[in-house]
Amino acid sequence: MEKKYMKRNKLPLLLFIYLIGICCSTACAQQHRENEKRLKNSLQIQRQAVLLNNQQQWIPIKALTGKQIASVNFDLSFQQGFDSLMNKYAQVTPVKFDRYRDSTHLNDLEDDLKFFNTLIIGIGETQAIQGKYLQFIQDLTSHKQVIVVYFGPGKHLSSFDSLNSPLLWVPQESEEAGFVAAQLLFGGMSLGGKLDKNYSAKYQAGQGFSTEKIRLSYTVPEAVGINSDELQQIDQIAAEAIQGKATPGLVVLVAKSGRVIYNKSFGTHTYNGTRADRTDDIFDLASVTKVTATTPSIMRLVEQQKLNLDENVGHYVARARQTPMNNVKVRDVMLHQAGFIPYIPFHNFVKEGDYSRDSSALFPTKVADGYYIKKDFFLDFMWPRMLNSPIKTPGSYVYSDISMYVMQEIAEQITGSPLDQYVLDEFYTPLGMQTAGFLPRNRFAKDRIIPTEDDQVFRKTLLEGYVHDQGAALKGGVAGHAGLFGNANDLAIFYQMMLNQGTYGGERYFSPETVQAFTKRHSDNSRRGLGFDRWDPDLSKKYPSEKASPQTYGHTGYTGIAVWVDPSRELIYVFLSNRVHPGVSEQLGRLNIRPRIQEVINKAIDQLKK
Repeated sequence: MEKKYMKRNKLPLLLFIYLIGICCSTACAQQHRENEKRLKNSLQIQRQAVLLNNQQQWIPIKALTGKQIASVNFDLSFQQGFDSLMNKYAQVTPVKFDRYRDSTHLNDLEDDLKFFNTLIIGIGETQAIQGKYLQFIQDLTSHKQVIVVYFGPGKHLSSFDSLNSPLLWVPQESEEAGFVAAQLLFGGMSLGGKLDKNYSAKYQAGQGFSTEKIRLSYTVPEAVGINSDELQQIDQIAAEAIQGKATPGLVVLVAKSGRVIYNKSFGTHTYNGTRADRTDDIFDLASVTKVTATTPSIMRLVEQQKLNLDENVGHYVARARQTPMNNVKVRDVMLHQAGFIPYIPFHNFVKEGDYSRDSSALFPTKVADGYYIKKDFFLDFMWPRMLNSPIKTPGSYVYSDISMYVMQEIAEQITGSPLDQYVLDEFYTPLGMQTAGFLPRNRFAKDRIIPTEDDQVFRKTLLEGYVHDQGAALKGGVAGHAGLFGNANDLAIFYQMMLNQGTYGGERYFSPETVQAFTKRHSDNSRRGLGFDRWDPDLSKKYPSEKASPQTYGHTGYTGIAVWVDPSRELIYVFLSNRVHPGVSEQLGRLNIRPRIQEVINKAIDQLKK
C-alpha cells in the first residue's frame, strides 16, 4: 500500500518541492541581508549596554531554583518579545500594566506581586521621570530582589541615582533591544559596556560591570558565520515530510557554538487540524527519555560514588536477587549488552478486570483518557515478568527497553525519590527547562501538547499528553525508557550543558570526566556509550547521518524524535515530530528526513572551515 501511495503522489510531491525551491531563491537572499542588518544592530546594542549597581553580582541571573520571577513593564511597546525571550531561560510571569495604569501610587500592583521574590522592571525614557514609577521601584527594593532595565538614550539616567539594585541601561527602545536585554540579564550574551561620560553624580564615565556568557543565546545563522541561505533546505525537507505524510508537523532546532541559530516549526498538530505547530510545543520524547532523564540520574549517582557500574543488579535491587538478573553487571545494562530480551508487550496481557474506564481505589493508575489500570499492576505483573525474563545473549548488543526499567529502579532505590521528581529537582528546574518532565497533562493545557497515536487497539483513544509507549503507560507514565515530554528549547539547554562538559548557567552539573565517560564508545560489541547512542563506525550505515563526526552522541525516539550532539562542530541538532499520528508509519525513515536535515546542517558548518 505504501509503495502504491508513493508512486501515485511522486509527481505532485516533486513539483511541490521544486516550487518551494523557486520561491526561496530570491527570498533567501533577502533573508540573509535582513539577518546581517539585524545581527549588526543587536551587536551594537550589546556593546552599548551598560550594567550598573551590580556589586552583589545578581546579573547574570543564576541559581534559578526557588526564584519566582515576574516581569513588570510601564507601557513598553516591545514588552511581549522581551518577556518571550526571558522565558527561554526561566519561568518569568508577565504582569500586564493596563489595569494599574490610572493608579496614583501603584499600591494594588505592589500587593499583587506578593508571590514573587524577583522582579524585572522594564522602563522607558518617558516613564523614567515620573515619580510614581520611581517610588514604586524604590518601595519594592526593601523586600524584593529588583532588577531595573532602562531602555532609551539615557537622558534620565540620573533618575535612578537613589537606586542600589542592578540597573541595566540599554540605549534603544526597540524590539531588538528587548531581545538583547533578555539575553544580557540571563547570560545569553556577555556585558562589557562602560559609561562614555558623566550622567549624574552617581553614574560617572568609565562605570560599568562586565559579565560572561553562561547560557545559550538566540540569534541568526550569520552570528556564527553561516549564510541563512545554506539552511533553507531544511525548510524544503520539512515541507517534503509533511507533504509525504511522514508526520503532520515538526520542529527543528540548531545550536552552534552556544547560539541557537535556527528554530522553526512546520505543519499542524494533526493532518485534519488547524492548530499550527509552534516552536514551544511539547512533544512525547519517547526513548530520548533514556538519555535525558535516566542516564543523567545514573551519571550523578556514579559521580557521587553512590553507584558502582561494575556491581551486580542484585546489589541494588533486592527483588532481583533470586532471579536471572541478580548477577548482571550494571555497566552491561547501560550498554545494552546484559542479554535482556528487547521488550515485553505487556499491553497484550491486559485482560478484562485489569482495567476500568473510571478511576477508583482499585484502579488508580491513569494510562490515558478513560483508561485506568488496576492497583499494583506494575509491581505484581510487569516487574516480576521482567526480572524473571531469560538472559539470552549476555555480552552481545541487543537494544532493550528492559534495561532502562532496571536503571530507573536502581536510581530510585539509591535516591529514595521517584525518577520524575528527581530529574525535575536536580536538573530541569535549575537549568531553566520550562516544559521538560513526565505527566505533562498535570502541568500544561492539552492544546500545548502534540497528540501522538489515535490508539484504537489498546487504549481506544487519541493520546494527548499520555506516553505513547504501552509499557510506560501501564507503569503510570513515568518509566526509565519512555515518558518524558518537552520542547526543543529544553533539549537544547540540557545538551548545551553536556556540550559544555557539565556546566550551564554558572552551575556545574557533572565533571568533564563524567560527561566524557558516558558519551564515549565503550565496547567492541556496539557503537553505544553508557546510555547514549553514538555515531556508527560502520560507514555503510551512515548513522546518524553521512557526515556526522565520530564524536557524535545522542538518541532517537520512536515517536519521531532525534537529539544529536557533535562536539567537533560545537553542534546540537534537535528534531521533534509526531510521526506516529494518526497511526504508526515508517514514512519518516523511508524519506530519510532526520539524517537529511542533519546533513544540511553539517555541510553549512563545514563550509566555515574552507
